[in-house]
Amino acid sequence: MQKILIVGGGYAGFYTAFKLEKLLRKDEAEVILVDPLPYMTYQPFLPEVVAGSIEARHTVVSHRRHLKSTHFLNGKMTKIDHSKKIATLEVPGIGEIKQSYDQVIMTAGAVSRTFPIAGVADQAIGLKTVEEAIEIRNRILTNFDKAANMPAGAQRDRLLTFVVVGGGFAGIEVFAEMRNLASYLLRYYPTLEFKDVHFHLIEAMGRIMPEVSQKTSEWVLEDLDRRGAQVHLNTQLSSAANGVIELSTGEKFESDVIVWTAGVMASPFAKNTDLPIDERGRILALPTLQINQDGVALKDAWAAGDVAAVPDLTGGGVGGFCVPNAQHAVRQGKLLAKNIVASLRNEGVVEYKHKNMGAVAGLGLYNGVFQSGNIVLKGFLAWCAHRGYHGLAMPTWERKLRVILGWVASLFLKRDIVSISATKDPRLAFETWASRPKA
Repeated sequence: MQKILIVGGGYAGFYTAFKLEKLLRKDEAEVILVDPLPYMTYQPFLPEVVAGSIEARHTVVSHRRHLKSTHFLNGKMTKIDHSKKIATLEVPGIGEIKQSYDQVIMTAGAVSRTFPIAGVADQAIGLKTVEEAIEIRNRILTNFDKAANMPAGAQRDRLLTFVVVGGGFAGIEVFAEMRNLASYLLRYYPTLEFKDVHFHLIEAMGRIMPEVSQKTSEWVLEDLDRRGAQVHLNTQLSSAANGVIELSTGEKFESDVIVWTAGVMASPFAKNTDLPIDERGRILALPTLQINQDGVALKDAWAAGDVAAVPDLTGGGVGGFCVPNAQHAVRQGKLLAKNIVASLRNEGVVEYKHKNMGAVAGLGLYNGVFQSGNIVLKGFLAWCAHRGYHGLAMPTWERKLRVILGWVASLFLKRDIVSISATKDPRLAFETWASRPKA
């Protein structure tokens, strides 16, 4: 049997394996999936995890439960030598191992793109993983608990000042959900008022949400302004050292919660291979999702998702390539599986072409924005469209039901406002009181 090695278990990798299991005949090929994590994260739901509208565990999809015949290697890929068709990875508890393959699929995804700004690496937190979303939520709730016991002043202001850097879809969604959560929390903290909580979004460009029209983005700005959230356009973060926010406009304030959503970049692992990459570290791909080596397909090598520079045949992509988002990654993964099976059976492969049908964003409970062409929905209808689209897009019916039932339960039971920050140091309570041998 052919060995098909999938590097990365995110959208593209998961859907490639998921589709291969349906298309491959028994004993036609062995599929091996390598990822440090045992699950795929549905990232569009992370803002709702921050807000407490979705249980964190329900935003991830178990590889082992939902990929029945795929072989898993939970480890960190460190090198690929495609000339010899050998992959090297670090497996916890075992160490370095070598894995041979016949075909390799690069779907290693992306990581947060940052800049060398003082304090960002030490103080900020991204929004690419479910663990980050949980931490943001815990910090907000913990800060409210601390601030409720303090008199008004600089220390309390720092705890109740929240900053998001980046005005794209991810930034706006998490910013709006955080603002919505904070407003909701005030009913449980009688010592705090609406005016005590401060929200700042920092965007280097002159507008937010480039995926929608200027008019629609302006409506979102007005909506955020009505909710007491301040957006700084044409503004750069100069420093975040020690939680002191310094802006290019000269404004300065302190914050305990700094969320970074200013873009993504291809997984740096791509540089540890002998595969062709572009100046941005993305693996070069053809429209057929075969790896592009000097304009021709590199034999037995494929790429998709955020780690790949896939030409956008619709002409709508930035720089001529598909933008790094879940919509492309999912569809590329499904097509990639079909093309691999076609190549195994000496059939023709198909080019990837998908035109973006629109954009939808949640802006907190019962509020959202949707645009497809000239059709624009705002407020409650857009929020319904957001939940409807992503509820259906969530992989597997088991996960769809968990998410949707959670939404239904929240309508009657309200939000859960518990912070379990002790998970960062779960042995502290036991260790504090544990008896020790006498010297």
